[in-house]
Amino acid sequence: MLPFLTLILLCQLAGELVVGALALPVPGPVLGMVFLFLILLIRGQVPAQLEQTSNGLLRSMSLLFVPAGTGVILHLQLLGEALLPLGLALVISTLATIIVTGLLMHWLGRKASDG
Repeated sequence: MLPFLTLILLCQLAGELVVGALALPVPGPVLGMVFLFLILLIRGQVPAQLEQTSNGLLRSMSLLFVPAGTGVILHLQLLGEALLPLGLALVISTLATIIVTGLLMHWLGRKASDG
């Protein structure tokens, strides 16, 4: 388990270093996940021990939300003051995602029926 936990953390570290060095607008852990995905793609399979390690992390995922939940409760007044802009951003971004997804599905469906 330890070697694969180390691999996951090294991929995250690599993502953080690349983002820091290139000033990319992407979170380091997300880029690290892309690195891990590429490693697994090249390898052609997910090792059983990596699957066990990742499942163990997923079972403990709820613990990772405790600090975020605490932060929300701690800054509830600040969130209340910014309720309108946050609400608008949430609604607009959700609608934009739905529209882009619909257009993309329409375009891909049309392309698939032509080909």
